[in-house]
Amino acid sequence: MTTINDVAITVARLTVAYGTNVVLHDVNAAFATATITGIIGPNGAGKSTLLKAMLRLVPPITGRVVFFGRPLDEVRQQVGYIPQTSAVDWDYPATVYDVVRMGTYRKLGLLRRTRADDRTAIAQAMEDTGIADLAGRPIGQLSGGQRQRTFLARTLAARPDVLIMDEPFQGIDAASQHAIIELLRSLRDRGKTIIIVHHDLLTVGAICDEVLILGAEKMVSGTVHAVLTAENIRRAYGLDDDVTFLPGVPS
Repeated sequence: MTTINDVAITVARLTVAYGTNVVLHDVNAAFATATITGIIGPNGAGKSTLLKAMLRLVPPITGRVVFFGRPLDEVRQQVGYIPQTSAVDWDYPATVYDVVRMGTYRKLGLLRRTRADDRTAIAQAMEDTGIADLAGRPIGQLSGGQRQRTFLARTLAARPDVLIMDEPFQGIDAASQHAIIELLRSLRDRGKTIIIVHHDLLTVGAICDEVLILGAEKMVSGTVHAVLTAENIRRAYGLDDDVTFLPGVPS
């Protein structure tokens, strides 16, 4: 379990609503340093909303989120975010290299020239994600897996300590999924804190170290072994006790 000395991100009493519809109520969570945490739960549970509220992309009604003990504004350059690919305009006239270079803009500013160390970071990010050979290709010509790896490279070019990803494996091929998983594990081993919204119960235990389940009754979080149980899954997804699971899912 996460201890106070290991915590990279703390969410305290977070409540979020869209109009009169309360999506998250009084959420408390702690995300450990150098850990991959998966956020799972049924549709409408507020998984993406939790990420957006943590990043202040949607305003919470109440609550507080701190990164390494400090508010987001003080550490924003240390935090990378990759939204769902469906939220991206793929008709935008840019090449893969253009998109990855955008990851350095927060440090450079839009009008400053790319420095040597930033060029190195861009090249390394493209190499790590396996897209170096796609540098000149327009993003509109990419496959789903290539698109996801491009936006992952853009985020890595900024050299964040925290990586937050919303459904990173949605709509991508098996080879890209495997490559991204291996890269996430490598980043974790280098001390990065990774949070992903994930929907596949068959693979979450193989990808993640810890799990946070947002469900109909209550939130549960902890290590994969402790949290990813049949009872917790049934309660989160509102399933009957006699529901059986596919091989690979706790039963």
